[in-house]
Amino acid sequence: MNKYIISLLLLPAILVQYSCNKNLEPKVYSTLTNTNAFQTKSDAIAAVNAVYARLKGPVVGDNFTYWTVRHFALTDLTTDIGHCNYGGDPGQLSLGLWNSTNGLLGQDWQYAYKLIANANNAIYNISAMTAITDAEKKQFLAELKFLRAVAYMDLTDAFGPIILLTEKDIPNAQFVSQPKPASVADIETLLIGDLNDAAGTLPLNYQSNAIYPGNDVGRASKGAALTLLAKLYLRRKDWQNVLSYTQRVMDLKAYDLYPDYLGLFTEANKWCVENIFSVLADANTNGTELLNHFGPLNNPTPALQNRWQYYAVAWDFYNSFDAADDRKKLFYPYYLGVDNLIYMQAPTPGAAPPPGFSYMADVATKKYADSLGSTTYYDGHSVDILRYADVLLSRAEALNEINGPNAEGIGLINQVKARSHAKQLNLADYNQSTLRDAILQERGWEFFYEGKRRADLIRMGKYDVLVNAYLNRIGQPSNITMPKNTYFPYPQGQVNLDPNLDNSNR
Repeated sequence: MNKYIISLLLLPAILVQYSCNKNLEPKVYSTLTNTNAFQTKSDAIAAVNAVYARLKGPVVGDNFTYWTVRHFALTDLTTDIGHCNYGGDPGQLSLGLWNSTNGLLGQDWQYAYKLIANANNAIYNISAMTAITDAEKKQFLAELKFLRAVAYMDLTDAFGPIILLTEKDIPNAQFVSQPKPASVADIETLLIGDLNDAAGTLPLNYQSNAIYPGNDVGRASKGAALTLLAKLYLRRKDWQNVLSYTQRVMDLKAYDLYPDYLGLFTEANKWCVENIFSVLADANTNGTELLNHFGPLNNPTPALQNRWQYYAVAWDFYNSFDAADDRKKLFYPYYLGVDNLIYMQAPTPGAAPPPGFSYMADVATKKYADSLGSTTYYDGHSVDILRYADVLLSRAEALNEINGPNAEGIGLINQVKARSHAKQLNLADYNQSTLRDAILQERGWEFFYEGKRRADLIRMGKYDVLVNAYLNRIGQPSNITMPKNTYFPYPQGQVNLDPNLDNSNR
């Protein structure tokens, strides 16, 4: 990765039509080079849209990348919530046994850096354009810097110090460059500046927008930039800034909790009042493979048939929900399979199923496996990267860390709970430590498989404690060691390219 990607992106792209006749030369319809690209507003929009596309995947046929499947392997499979009953790379992650050759680590790194490379290239070229207005240029650059910040946040969550590349590196890009990783603090300094600038430029929404003709709900907005800043400060445990930025998001009056937790994740619900920033998809034009990876095994429902239950949830986590909590309904714990076996949880660990039954090692979630959704190979699920419930619970956490339990913090947590008809918290029952644990548990229930669990466990100092306890309960050793496992090892392929990526302490 590093400067290799930037250099490759500057090579000409040629659109040709090939003939079956070997005696004919290919007909060149257009040649896109550094001299004729980025000439019009349409060129700039196409470049910006290409960076959005990197959140999902480059083309239909490979849309299980980054935020539409692969990223969850790092953020949830590696915790006390996610479980994979398969071997190979995901199985290693699920058991806390990863190493630098794990393919999913390498892919997450690769896809995030592809987004960064595309963003840097677009920022560099759009900055020099004279055929667009200043307002258009500011809008496009703000979107690009927000998207780049998403990728850098994900990479630093996973790997800590990493190679920092911006548009300023493009003029002197070198194929043989082996830069040293930048500190997380230095990368955060860039992101804070970029996101504050983006928050000052991006619109609240895209209704009646002067630059984009339609209401493009999936684009970066002022609220998205402010929320990502709040998330950055949450990671830094800068509680006062968490309060400041969550308040700014709330003051926008643009978001609220969607009234139905189950409905929030249906495939038909592409966008709603709770969405702040999401990856959008349509099954027929740019679908994803979320349903394939998350769908239950051997389920007879038409939309769920031939799915893989590759990324599932630990039974311990499923059993932690109160029966009245709507969020417990977002699973497939019991059904008659296409093989006429009853699929269910084993009554005791290790029990052998009697004839007619199949005891599942884990339970599939409906979060990305809607029984009323697509019946095709690809699906049209949205993936929420930032949503309003996170703003409320992040603010509650900051309030507790500053002053201990108070009415506002408890009220924010109960607001999230009320949406799912979950049991409410009573202020008198908690001190700072026990409320911190309650917030962590609430975040697990609310955000499972939304790319947040590992970061939450690490921030609250419970990664080794809770994951090892879970591993022990399923008969595995305590494989998580802190602080060693705060970050994943750098992918070995990248270490081979740049020996400055040192895995000796990972």
